[in-house]
Amino acid sequence: MKHFLIFVLMFLAFCVAAQPDPLRQKAREIHRRLLTIDTHTDVPMVMSKPDFDINQKHAYNDANNSTVDFPRMREGGMDAMFFAIYLGQGPLSPEAHKEVKVKALSIYKAVHDALKKYPDIAELALTAADAARLNKAGKLAVYIGMENGYPIGDDVASLKQFYDLGCRYLTLCHSFNNLICDSSTDPKGALYGGLSPMGVRVIQELNRLGIVPDLSHVSDETVMDVLRVSTKPVIASHSNARALCDVPRNLPDSLIKAIAAKGGVVQVNFVSDFLKPPSPAFAAELREARARYFKATEANRESIRLEINAIEKKYAHERANITDLVRHIDYIAKLVGPDHVGIGSDFDGGGGVTGCEDVSQIENITFELLKMGYSEETLAKIWGGNILRVLRATESK
Repeated sequence: MKHFLIFVLMFLAFCVAAQPDPLRQKAREIHRRLLTIDTHTDVPMVMSKPDFDINQKHAYNDANNSTVDFPRMREGGMDAMFFAIYLGQGPLSPEAHKEVKVKALSIYKAVHDALKKYPDIAELALTAADAARLNKAGKLAVYIGMENGYPIGDDVASLKQFYDLGCRYLTLCHSFNNLICDSSTDPKGALYGGLSPMGVRVIQELNRLGIVPDLSHVSDETVMDVLRVSTKPVIASHSNARALCDVPRNLPDSLIKAIAAKGGVVQVNFVSDFLKPPSPAFAAELREARARYFKATEANRESIRLEINAIEKKYAHERANITDLVRHIDYIAKLVGPDHVGIGSDFDGGGGVTGCEDVSQIENITFELLKMGYSEETLAKIWGGNILRVLRATESK
């Protein structure tokens, strides 16, 4: 009898444990109803590898170090993503500008070729309305952003060529200053004290064409200059709150408020050391390796990327988790309202936290925010409504 009672109790405990979590189930149902948009992923860098097929499911820890592909977008309920055409900063010379523009055009071509290869799976999105249209048609929406204005050189008119290829936001610079503006992380410091005179013309041309100015990576002074010059809302496509993690890549409260006052959105980034302060040793090793990566030639970047992976594994115990991630979303939502925060993962560019390693796991964000009391209406804004509002405002002439 004693053994029988133990068996019954164990069976009942198993049955209770096997019951689905009602809140988890509710989160799944809500997530599948939402129109979800991620404003920043560096998947084009992975797509450039000859053995990578965007329509094959990969593992985030495989040889490609991939976090995004079409099957995992489906699995995670990710409806639309901005694929970032990333260009590392090089010399500010006519020859270098000519060379990097050729490189940029080749990456645009790679994205277009992949979409032509799988026309029934995904399609290039060019307007705010395309996200819902493609979702209704059962297709994934791929928007394009360009990370770093370096390829335009001193030719502001060339922005029209990138617009025609699908560019719908421009990250003005990356880790170093360029001809447009000052970066938040250039070790040499400010070159212009914000926007350059040419940078002012760039913002005006972006407004005219219908390309969103993106303020991730730029200096605080550049943010203020852009907000003064732009007649349209702006975004920070993958940035966090400096109040929670004090690094130059993140935004102070004053600038988050200024972006919101312009009607813009801060899209929260999933890079661990932008979510929680790393130890001095971790920060120093990452900073040194990243500086070499961003200055390296294409041929040398892969080996440095592996070094960065090794550093991140060495300090895995310090890695941010999904709680750290939603803390930034919640902080910004409370600071300026839920109309001005969104998601910009930086997947394939270093983004990924414990609990949300790749795009297949992004439903966990909805679950965590639901636990915190966020309504479906508010989740719809954070996941897509806010960025679509900015796109619509940018399209208007």
